[in-house]
Amino acid sequence: MAESPESVDNLSDGGELRTGRERVAADAEARGVDIRIVERPAARSLEEAASLLGLQSSDIVKTLVVKRSDDTFVFALVPGGRKIAWAKLRGVLQVNKLQLPDASVALAATGYERGTITPFGSTTAWPVVAAATIPGRPVSMGAGDHGYSLFVEADDLIRAFGATVADITDPE
Repeated sequence: MAESPESVDNLSDGGELRTGRERVAADAEARGVDIRIVERPAARSLEEAASLLGLQSSDIVKTLVVKRSDDTFVFALVPGGRKIAWAKLRGVLQVNKLQLPDASVALAATGYERGTITPFGSTTAWPVVAAATIPGRPVSMGAGDHGYSLFVEADDLIRAFGATVADITDPE
């Protein structure tokens, strides 16, 4: 897993600010990953989003921004119906302390608001850790803007980011 994140200049296109989904699409294309972004009505919960998309909750992957004690971040990809198992994630990352930052810190770290966060098009290319239950299937995740969902093959997502795949979750 890369320890030194790269800064990504994907906020603008010739001086014009890009939408979150435009950043997502441009990054996916640059990485050679096929994605599909669909518009959907606003959802108040993961379960509601799954219902609107005709999916099971476990088919939606939450991208959680996790802060390390050295003020760097990691993206944790967690399927619906599961939560971060903090001891397991600390073991994978070989750190003693992790936390979920508040919404403003997550926005500053990624360029995305909660509920829209994805590693694709993040303003900084933080390392990615994916739950062991994600590979081998298509998944949906945040698409950079509210009211949109991204669909991608999990294996392509993992490969594109050099993600570490590990047992980092427990049932909710």
